[in-house]
Amino acid sequence: MNTTINTGRVITRFGAELLVENLSQSSSQNSLQAPVRCTAKRKFDTIVCGDSINWHHNPHGNASVDDLLPRTNALTRPGYRGRPRTIAANIDQLVIVNSWLPETSWDLVDRYLIAAKQLNAQAVIVMNKSDLAEEHATEEDWQAMKTYQDIGYQVLQMNALTGEGTKELQDLMSDKTSIFSGRSGVGKSSIANKIMPELDITVGIISDSGEGKHTTTTATLYKLPKGGYLIDSPGVRDYALGNIDTQDLSDGYIEFKDPSEYCRFNNCSHDHEPGCSVRSAVDNGEISKQRYQRYIQALHAL
Repeated sequence: MNTTINTGRVITRFGAELLVENLSQSSSQNSLQAPVRCTAKRKFDTIVCGDSINWHHNPHGNASVDDLLPRTNALTRPGYRGRPRTIAANIDQLVIVNSWLPETSWDLVDRYLIAAKQLNAQAVIVMNKSDLAEEHATEEDWQAMKTYQDIGYQVLQMNALTGEGTKELQDLMSDKTSIFSGRSGVGKSSIANKIMPELDITVGIISDSGEGKHTTTTATLYKLPKGGYLIDSPGVRDYALGNIDTQDLSDGYIEFKDPSEYCRFNNCSHDHEPGCSVRSAVDNGEISKQRYQRYIQALHAL
């Protein structure tokens, strides 16, 4: 008997079982069809949320995974005993969610931006709870946001309660696979529910599979109403960079790229070397002194 091979995208994973969006459906089929439940063999232990796979139906029981398709990228973080653990795959954009309360850690924002650079993904910086800005925002905060805009990042003010900035974020996420990152309490879930009013329905489908208790602790892929996907993962709430070298760190500070080409030494760390064009750009006000100081702190922590 011939077996039809289908393609799909992993919505979420619970042990050896996967919930998979069937990408082999014709356009005439119901787009709200329930996900396919698949069982992955041990050799597919590395499959994560966002992966693309080949699979086939079984006459009895769950469908079976045939192949893990090549990834464009994968987001990892240090796991047990420092070993890297993959969180999600095939990410186009990091949405870095911050708020005025709890206050923003610009060091953490920089780490997310380095991660975006390593993934070759776009980055959007969201400042939620705009109604608290007058009371809690400092001059340093406003300057940090302006700095990110000046070097080319998209910075968006939002209020998940009122809907301010919702349409703008939806447009930025259209036709991309985005992943939310940010500290607990900044409003990631509130924003997700604002851009996806049917989010609770999607969670309900997963819960009906008998695995609902896991929905707050495992990465989950949601299809957006205007095209694109959102990956919601607790694994990127407080992101710690894994094993990176000096070059990776420097590349994550995108404003260093042009001046670094004129440094005296090809392997310049932009710290103490003579003839460093990056330090000259800082002295001349062409590069933010605050960003540079955060870079030096991260460099010394490597």
